[in-house]
Amino acid sequence: MALTRRVRGPVVIVTLAQAIDFRDECETLNELLRTLNGSAWEKHTQFKGWTPYDVVGHLHLFNHAAHVTVEQGPEALRRFMGAILAAREAGESLTDYTRRWLGGIDGPELLRRWHDFYVELAERSAGLDPSRRVAWGGPDMSVRSCISARQMETWSHGQAVFDLCGKIRSEHDRIRNIVVMGINTFGWSFTNRGLQAPAQRPYVRLASPSGAVWDWNAPADQERIEGSAVEFCQVVTQTRNVADTRLQVGGAIAVTWMSNAQCFAGPPHPPPAPGTRFPQR
Repeated sequence: MALTRRVRGPVVIVTLAQAIDFRDECETLNELLRTLNGSAWEKHTQFKGWTPYDVVGHLHLFNHAAHVTVEQGPEALRRFMGAILAAREAGESLTDYTRRWLGGIDGPELLRRWHDFYVELAERSAGLDPSRRVAWGGPDMSVRSCISARQMETWSHGQAVFDLCGKIRSEHDRIRNIVVMGINTFGWSFTNRGLQAPAQRPYVRLASPSGAVWDWNAPADQERIEGSAVEFCQVVTQTRNVADTRLQVGGAIAVTWMSNAQCFAGPPHPPPAPGTRFPQR
């Protein structure tokens, strides 16, 4: 399903797949969130005790950050992110800052605003040059990478809500965008921890949700990772410890990578301890 954008009269069909994938990832989470009653918005998930309200607020905040960098440029993003950093340095938690930024709205109103904004962000992103560089908290990245990062965050933070509700998400091959982010941040997962990134990259062979086989890097008997693309995404986004997956990981480089994988920006974060992230009853 293509997004459309009206430009000076005629309807122009745009096909930046990552923008469509972002929107559809949000729609999957939105379907679950619409089933929550009032008290469920404040139940604690297994991710840092965040509530569904905190999860959606976080996604909404950084969707705004993506809009700012794409539409207003690096100086506007610096001010936007600077306000968050200043609050953190003053001792305010990210969730408390986000709630203050949201102005005290309730869960259903937050859901409505998040929904309307992600639809708009997807439509605007789909009409841009995918290779255009935009600023972010770390190195600059392309518009394609920026919207893929929004899909990755929606998928990974949304996992905490699916786990809280005891639901298994219906997955789609659009998670390939997240797999690619995991593959591309191989070196980052080492250097972010002060380690030398190995020259050899493990062979990665994954089964997609549709059953297709995806693979990366040169085939190797020793350094290799095989298994489910969904579980690979869970490891690189740190929603599961690799020990809680059925991934087959062989070789010292591959083992170290999967023990420290981090496809998102920021200081090094440890993965969740084994057995601490799972669908709750």
